[in-house]
Amino acid sequence: MAKPLVIQFHGKEFPFTLTKIDRTKLYGYKEAEVLDEDDRRCELATLADDGKTVVGRGGIGLGYISADGEWCDKSKLKPVNIEGEEITPVASSFAAPVVLDETTTFDEYLSHSIRLVYSLSSEENASEFTSVLKDGTIYKFPYSFRGGLEADAAFVLMGEDENIYMAVGKPTQVEFIGLQQVAAFFDEEGKADETDLMDFDMV
Repeated sequence: MAKPLVIQFHGKEFPFTLTKIDRTKLYGYKEAEVLDEDDRRCELATLADDGKTVVGRGGIGLGYISADGEWCDKSKLKPVNIEGEEITPVASSFAAPVVLDETTTFDEYLSHSIRLVYSLSSEENASEFTSVLKDGTIYKFPYSFRGGLEADAAFVLMGEDENIYMAVGKPTQVEFIGLQQVAAFFDEEGKADETDLMDFDMV
């Protein structure tokens, strides 16, 4: 059985079991099976850079090589930021109780790109906790499944079905891509007025 996520709320601890909600459970899925002329199932393989070596499934691994071309042991590597300062890894959220003391807004929640959604269930009486969520309160905390370099943002909230959900994601990165394009002007005959359109020969 998977280790529960222990939530500490108002000094009390509530263990919750996480059930991942994925698209296959919501919408179903289909698989494409490729067969050869003898009805044997085909498997994906990788063609090496030499153009003639075929590498089957499980034949490719990931390794760490130094600038001198020497093999590096992953345990001896240290993560650093862009300034070269060492990054302190975050612990797994399952290693210790998660203290829920930070509330957030719907706008803050909607400004994140959610990549994982879990349903939370507990065998213990957590009515004190669920009653607060029923009022529309959303809690936020840093979440990491296994631990790593940085934590994601996790939101705990109650759905309309009165089930408790945890949504995991990162802030949405909105990038400016250009100025608003000027619409073409059409005269009464339906012809576009090209005087205001950009001449790409000028670029």
